[in-house]
Amino acid sequence: MQSLLNKKIVLGISGGIAAYKSAELARLLIQEGASVQVVMTQAAQQFVTPVTMQALTGNPVYTSQWDSSIANNMAHIELSRAADAILIAPASADLMAKLSLGLADDLLTTLCLARDCPLLMAPAMNKQMWEHDATQRSVKRLIEDKVSLLGPASGIQACGEVGYGRMLEPAEITEQLIAFFQKKVLAGKRVLITAGPTFEAIDPVRGITNLSSGKMGFAIARAALEAGAQVHLVAGPCNQHTPLEASGKITRTNVVSAKEMHAATMQSTDCDIFFAVSAVADWGIEKPAKEKIKRQGKQAPSLEFIANPDILADVAKMVKTKGGKPHPYCVGFAAESTALLKHAQEKLQRKGIPMIVGNIGPNTFGSDLNELLIVEKNTSKKIAKSDKLQLARQLIQLVAKKI
Repeated sequence: MQSLLNKKIVLGISGGIAAYKSAELARLLIQEGASVQVVMTQAAQQFVTPVTMQALTGNPVYTSQWDSSIANNMAHIELSRAADAILIAPASADLMAKLSLGLADDLLTTLCLARDCPLLMAPAMNKQMWEHDATQRSVKRLIEDKVSLLGPASGIQACGEVGYGRMLEPAEITEQLIAFFQKKVLAGKRVLITAGPTFEAIDPVRGITNLSSGKMGFAIARAALEAGAQVHLVAGPCNQHTPLEASGKITRTNVVSAKEMHAATMQSTDCDIFFAVSAVADWGIEKPAKEKIKRQGKQAPSLEFIANPDILADVAKMVKTKGGKPHPYCVGFAAESTALLKHAQEKLQRKGIPMIVGNIGPNTFGSDLNELLIVEKNTSKKIAKSDKLQLARQLIQLVAKKI
């Protein structure tokens, strides 16, 4: 599913070494279904050529406000009117200062002033330039003018120094642009999510775990962020990157065992919605060996199991009524090998929560695709097979209506 399908994006490029990343950014935006129209400043052309950007986007690149190829010779009007958003990446300190003061002396700054669409900027500059009082005044004015700033990040810069001012990576900018266009149905809400497997130690090198990849939980985290929520993601051991990390609206806590996940979750129950997506081990080893258990012929070691805490049930016990609705609103997940509806209904009643999401199909762990069964007290319905992010977005829209 292309998340920017049919969106028309004006990609502005100002002068800075980070302009080399703009080529990859254009490619990623097009992969997501966007039509990309590039506008470059004179300084930008010192770092990347219009020929490169034209080859990548399939559209002519505009560099002059006096370009006569547009019929009415008003490129600053025509380009902004056709756009769903203007994204400037990189946005130099000079360009940010100009726009914060309403100055317009070239095509890119002029079309930004003449726009009737959103403006987003990905700042990129030396750390001293970013930290300078004048730049920070520009940042404040731009935010007051409803300009969305994406980043900057902290890291090694082209000059060799380390600090804030580095442009976000193209994939991060693409994620944030996609998020910008999503409906903010959870604006101002706090969402707690558990994701991934747990690992129950047998000894220092062995343990009991499961095949959960964490993909569904992380997709829900991203969808909640896109919807405007503040997210706390409690993640078991899995190889998933933190979604929209540069947004500053997500906190990630990494845990290993079920007990660690329970402790981290119970410390964060002051939230509006709780998604219990993780595949938590029902049992742990009562007394894990302190040293590696050595093999002794064909004789298997004797393991004593102990029940792990029930995270979802414990959160559900804390639920209070707020405005006649449960708070937090708890959503459980059920992965079953047989009789999904029956087991999901039983789990719904047993946990005392309003919604269970069942995973349909035998091979959902690790897959990028899934199909969901939404089970509530008196109803159930399927969400058709799709990629997990699209399913997560649909689930977030559904839960938003419930609260």
